[in-house]
Amino acid sequence: MSVYTTVTAEDLAAWLTRYALGAVQAFEPIEAGIENTNYFLTTDRGRYILTLYERLPAEELPFYLNLMAHLARAGVKAPAPEPDRTGAFWSFLNGKPAGLVARLDGAPVGRPDAAHCAAVGQALAELHLAAKQYRGRLNNRRGPGWWRQAARAVRPQLSPEQNALIGAELKYQAAFAKRKLPRAAIHGDLFCDNVLFVGNRVSGIIDFGFAATDALAYDLAITVNDWCLQPDDTLSGRLDPERVRALVSAYNETRPLEFEERALWGPLLRAAALRFWLSRLYDLHIPRPGELTHAHDPVSFERILKSRVAAEPRFPDL
Repeated sequence: MSVYTTVTAEDLAAWLTRYALGAVQAFEPIEAGIENTNYFLTTDRGRYILTLYERLPAEELPFYLNLMAHLARAGVKAPAPEPDRTGAFWSFLNGKPAGLVARLDGAPVGRPDAAHCAAVGQALAELHLAAKQYRGRLNNRRGPGWWRQAARAVRPQLSPEQNALIGAELKYQAAFAKRKLPRAAIHGDLFCDNVLFVGNRVSGIIDFGFAATDALAYDLAITVNDWCLQPDDTLSGRLDPERVRALVSAYNETRPLEFEERALWGPLLRAAALRFWLSRLYDLHIPRPGELTHAHDPVSFERILKSRVAAEPRFPDL
């Protein structure tokens, strides 16, 4: 669990005077996440998530919050931001930008099957179609420029073999930097713990803290790398063809992928693996102070990248 900024009952009560939500019934920290401080909040009016944005600059918040509002209005299962009495989606709480979003029903699945993957593929395609109508634009804060910066920062903590792998992959990815793929707002972090299910139905897509304007197929590759690993062979980082086919086929039925997106499937999977390996190395070796902090193990994405490099996946036969 990560709580970088503690919010007391008194802090909360003073801040909530901005809203017309009635009395607080329950308030507790959320046992997940590493980027922001999150709390469950229940009031007389409903259930919410309170988020204090620890890294996002205040000037970038309108991109994220307006994106969630846009998606929710379009019928995507995204949490709608709660406006305060002035109509604003955020304000400062204990020195950090903070806002409320609706708490959605459902729970993540620990071991997704092909049906879950198909549901996620369709949900992601619907998100991308809606996002193409969103006017906001924001460069990806965890894009190639950040990859190089993070690689330099963690270099002293890594083995020569690890640094060689990262250096080779950065060079490989540079060859694709100018390829033009369809772009719009992406989720950027659609892992299993960021999708809620009721049965086999997607009931919520949460945690838009890594949303940005980027290649839609890259967002799909990020999703596949987490949802479609071999269920009984997680140490290898290899993909399960059945679940890949289910997820990508469902996505493609809703938003057909272009030739160039299919052609770059292997490099996109490698880029997604590199990005999350570097991000987890960075959080592990250069942690931020917090009351309770949790960093994901980077080893899993090191294995995933090695697997994608050793046998670069081809686009699945749909």
